[in-house]
Amino acid sequence: MSVRVVLDKPRSLYTNLDFVAGRAILSLTSNETITAITVKLEGESKSRLLGEAFNPYGSYPGAYRRGREPSTIETEVHKILYKASTVFPSDGQQLASRASAYTLPAGLHEFPFQFKLPFNNACADAQSTYVNVAGLQVQAPGNTDRHVRKTLPPSLHGFNEQAIIRYYVKATVQRSAFYKENYRSEFAFQFFPIEPPRPPLPSPDQRRESYARIEHAFAPAAVPSATGKLPGLFRKASVPEPASPTGNPLLVCIDARLPDPAILTCNEPLPLRIMVTKLNDSSSTVFLQLLQIELVAKTAVRAHHLSRVNLTSTVVISKSNLKMRLTEQKRVMEIDKGHWRDAPLPNSVAPSFDTCNISRSYDLHVKVGLLHGSGDHIFPELIVETLVMPTQVYSGIAPPDALLRAMAGRSTSNVVPAPAVSNFTPHPPPSAAPFSPSAPPTSFPQHPSAAPFQTGQTHPEGPFPDDAPPSYEDAVADGIGPVDGPRGVYLQQQEQGSSGNAPGSAGKS
Repeated sequence: MSVRVVLDKPRSLYTNLDFVAGRAILSLTSNETITAITVKLEGESKSRLLGEAFNPYGSYPGAYRRGREPSTIETEVHKILYKASTVFPSDGQQLASRASAYTLPAGLHEFPFQFKLPFNNACADAQSTYVNVAGLQVQAPGNTDRHVRKTLPPSLHGFNEQAIIRYYVKATVQRSAFYKENYRSEFAFQFFPIEPPRPPLPSPDQRRESYARIEHAFAPAAVPSATGKLPGLFRKASVPEPASPTGNPLLVCIDARLPDPAILTCNEPLPLRIMVTKLNDSSSTVFLQLLQIELVAKTAVRAHHLSRVNLTSTVVISKSNLKMRLTEQKRVMEIDKGHWRDAPLPNSVAPSFDTCNISRSYDLHVKVGLLHGSGDHIFPELIVETLVMPTQVYSGIAPPDALLRAMAGRSTSNVVPAPAVSNFTPHPPPSAAPFSPSAPPTSFPQHPSAAPFQTGQTHPEGPFPDDAPPSYEDAVADGIGPVDGPRGVYLQQQEQGSSGNAPGSAGKS
């Protein structure tokens, strides 16, 4: 006897509003009496953290180690998706016969099923459930400290199994005899959510930008002498060498800019602008020497009283030894977007999400290295500044037009006119700068002559609407079909396919 799950027209990537349809195929070598066959669509968010061991005798060298207690492992499991359907017996069979068990003949038996993937997780609505962990029935928390009702998170695997989000279809054959084990089979699949509703595209004169900014003053440097050589320690000169030139040292401001709100899209290039602005009348030339863009993911994991934040970095581009001259005639110089135009986000990047025990957020790190010089001569001083911009990452799976129209019909009563936008001033006075504090500067050492790191948004003075954008929970999506559009590629270490054709642990699940 065996059971397996086969999906009809399986996809490499499933998303909200998709139908997960297939068959539970039961193979019997002899007549078998069973109670029911249940197929479930499940998603679980599992966190597993190792706590610190406690030693009452202290942690200094030579402490008595026999008193050391073992480290504790905390595991927290949330059922973020749970739908069940009894495929056997059918409603008609239950009405025709009130028997508690049914005998099936030997051979192959197929039982079709179909589920529709919802938008939001259902953890807050679920009661205490049991999950199969290493062959044991472990009770999942039905009332923990925190439940989140938001869009279903993407499939996730990594961090030495500290954080796992998985989706699967499970078929269970319940046998009538209490001493006989139930048979189970699972089919895991990858899930990628539909992106949240994006704000409408503003007109060019109403465009706003989020930015990170830092200033730097180069040290004064000596200009080559008339002979083209600098004064040497062991070189005797009959003619006195000219002294270092007098004048203002070069003061520059480096900006990294994204459209506001700062949103990046999976499998798409960055809508990034990097600008270098001269803040004084120095005649020095600015050269771009180094450019690196990386996306830093912060995955917060919680398991009951334990918590941890894992940092992972994805390098988008990394270029060095460029010695690229920036335009001299302009005070505001924009770095060519061709450096990152053909470098989309890798397909291993998951969108931002927040669920009961696992959340993911992102920071974009832009590292810029500049040189300065006089004419074609480049001074050896190299400054490297890192700009950090908090950003969101969207999946790139656009919602259906019917869903957007349904949401627009519900939000017409809450329309707020867009504010007017003033022109951007490259170096506003401190009293008018709409800056907000950034991450602690100790994380990214800066040059002693660098100004404090600043982030903010370019927008005019005046009130802004505080209403959050509408969520898909506000729209009725029962009558809306699946997404018909590009879905991209999403690569994770999670295995896909059917597993568990052997008997599971005794009990009902």
